[in-house]
Amino acid sequence: MKEFDIKKGWAKNIEGDLLEKLMKEMFGNCAKDGDMLVSSYGVLKKISVRQISNVLLAVDTEAGDAKDDSQILDSKRKLNMFMEKATGFDAKARMKREQQKAKKGEF
Repeated sequence: MKEFDIKKGWAKNIEGDLLEKLMKEMFGNCAKDGDMLVSSYGVLKKISVRQISNVLLAVDTEAGDAKDDSQILDSKRKLNMFMEKATGFDAKARMKREQQKAKKGEF
């Protein structure tokens, strides 16, 4: 399970059942499994998400078999769109924040 920062003030966009609604909107499905929200899309046979706090989102993905590269690209693109809407950070900003954490030894 990997933790991602949520942009300051962004948590209001995923509070309550808004995160579940976002997953249904992006992936077409969502189920609750304890405190986790679980979905699937394309080659991602399992996408598990849990809001830890107003500043952290935990995400875990499990990939299945891909039929072709376009299916992989579509799944990755959809996951990135979801992550941007859920955290407020685009892929480039998320990567930059992770690199800064790694330099500080926060991993």
